Amino acid sequence: MKQDIEKLGKAGDIVKVKAGYGRNYLIPQKLAMAATPSNKKVFDENRKQATFKLAKQMDEIKAIAEKLSKTQVILPIKVGTTGKLFGSITNLQISRALKDMGFDIDRKDITILDEIKEIGKYKISIKLHKEVITEMTLYVNREEETE
Repeated sequence: MKQDIEKLGKAGDIVKVKAGYGRNYLIPQKLAMAATPSNKKVFDENRKQATFKLAKQMDEIKAIAEKLSKTQVILPIKVGTTGKLFGSITNLQISRALKDMGFDIDRKDITILDEIKEIGKYKISIKLHKEVITEMTLYVNREEETE
């Protein structure tokens, strides 16, 4: 198997399927390849290289996570006289603020842990990789205070 397929197997597994399913669907769609000795060797070598590359990327991702956990995001926003927000804080606003700080984080990877309804200090969670999730602090201030 080249890719994970639900109810069939995970990438790297050797599975037995009917000849027509393999020949007409799995192999043409590049989801699997025939389990010949030469294909097994090629696949094992590719897996070793991918594992090495992933380990290198994980070191970089963990370094970014360490920087993010020590970083504070200050988000100026319009608020009423009582400190209540006119609207809500979105992942897109946080993503743009992080981009201005030099971090390229997709908005889909940002989770707001607390409901943000007024100015103050909040925690947000950022998913950098399926195994690396970090938390950072978000400060919501009045727009006039930061100008």
